[in-house]
Amino acid sequence: MTTRTALVIRHVPYEGVAAYREPIEDAGYVIDRVDVADPGFAAVDLREPELVIMMGGPMGVYEQEAHPWIACQLRRLAQRLAAERPTLGVCFGAQMIAAALGAEVFPGPVVEIGFDPVAIHCPESPLQHLIDVPVLHWHGDTFALPAGVDLLASSRHYPHQAFARGANILALQFHAEMGLDPRFEAWIEQSPEALARAGTDPETLRAAHAAHGPRAVAAGQTMIAAWLAGLKA
Repeated sequence: MTTRTALVIRHVPYEGVAAYREPIEDAGYVIDRVDVADPGFAAVDLREPELVIMMGGPMGVYEQEAHPWIACQLRRLAQRLAAERPTLGVCFGAQMIAAALGAEVFPGPVVEIGFDPVAIHCPESPLQHLIDVPVLHWHGDTFALPAGVDLLASSRHYPHQAFARGANILALQFHAEMGLDPRFEAWIEQSPEALARAGTDPETLRAAHAAHGPRAVAAGQTMIAAWLAGLKA
């Protein structure tokens, strides 16, 4: 199998690629990682890797004054997307894809935290593997749907949970990579205010994580494997 490069962009240390690592490596990719806080991040050419995966973070795309790297990343991401290079965005990463495609990102009506299924609009898409599977949601922002994309999924509170542009660009607002990763505890510890706004608490989340996590991860890995298998050169 030909070795290919996959670059994971990490916006905060406790939000990594998690369970998506296995299907990415099984597809023949060697994974590298860069943190936006790394001194060399601004010099990374996002067009080069065969695959780019952008993970989550508590910041908003619109908070560019507080996080100057956001504007820099968006410019380079837009170049990658224009070239139709394979790109996966998760939560904040999905919002970055939406913004790079010209759509607005803004605070949503509620903070959505917890395990809940998503409604799948394109049963023939890789997201078919998530039908009736509770997956983790952890966000308060949302985005307008960019022009020229296919809406793939919605949740009870947010109509835009996933979209794709062609075979190579996939944006997922939810976290089907989480369910077995011990960093889940760091998410809880880092988010007391968000949990309160969402009307939940650590024990409720831990119980849901134990009940739904393994199934969510299995479905998420199958989804990503199917998406990777369908990438176009």
